[in-house]
Amino acid sequence: MDPSAIDEVSALINATWRADGVRPLNDHLWLDLREGGRKGFAGVIVRDTDHHHIVGYCQISRGNESWSLDLIVHPHHRYDSMEIAPDLITAALDIVAQEGGGHVHWWVFEPNNIHRQLAHDAGLEAGRHLVQMRRSLPLSDEQLAIVTDFTTTPFRVGVDEDAWLTVNNAAFGAHPEQGGWTRDVIAARQSEDWFDPKGFLMNWDNDTLAAFCWTKVHPDTEPPMGEIYVIAVDPAYLGTGLGKRMTIAGLAHLSQQNLPLAMLYVDADNAPAMSVYTSLGFTPHHRELAFVGDVAAK
Repeated sequence: MDPSAIDEVSALINATWRADGVRPLNDHLWLDLREGGRKGFAGVIVRDTDHHHIVGYCQISRGNESWSLDLIVHPHHRYDSMEIAPDLITAALDIVAQEGGGHVHWWVFEPNNIHRQLAHDAGLEAGRHLVQMRRSLPLSDEQLAIVTDFTTTPFRVGVDEDAWLTVNNAAFGAHPEQGGWTRDVIAARQSEDWFDPKGFLMNWDNDTLAAFCWTKVHPDTEPPMGEIYVIAVDPAYLGTGLGKRMTIAGLAHLSQQNLPLAMLYVDADNAPAMSVYTSLGFTPHHRELAFVGDVAAK
């Protein structure tokens, strides 16, 4: 995709972000768009001669074991979604087929009947279900007391990458977005303006990384928010309470940045994590649904 098209798509994303309060593309897909032409990336654009802006966009990105599809219709044209979206989805799935086919997941913010009809017509069905949860900051004294004697250290760029990759990939396995990371993937995150190693907290058992909590600040939201971006415990340390303590440590760090609000994403069927986050005062804010299916090769 050429730079001018990337700029146009970025403008569409920003318009949608302003309308919905949520950026349409996650970080992985956003980096794919920014890089513009890496293997496994394609973008389909719909224009209307009566308007100067793009009215629709569909991005396809190859993940570890599946394809991610993201569909964006300009907020001013959503009344025409059933006319704009089907051709975008068909073109995107055709690209997947031409590239050898595979499993596809299409993420939707606050799914409605239009999304369900589009998914059905494309041969996709409801799959993974994410919940964004939020809570106010700061933490209570009682919650902070849980980590009084708990030690974390900031991520050391150029030192901790391999240890972190080992724990991340062990914890997330075949997870479609977070599993199977490489040095190149983490390097791409480190190059982003938002990356701050001081907010990337590590918990060590002697020389072994036991758990981590990677936070992210969203200064341009209203109000500004901090995010528990990625959090995981090495499978060998599960059941020790590390997950809760790492979450509290991450929230304490975000609170120290004078942020009034924290958020995170969790799979709706991850009952243990939902229980921990609920016990820490998080409540559901909105839901996102992945429609999934398998595309045959052409």
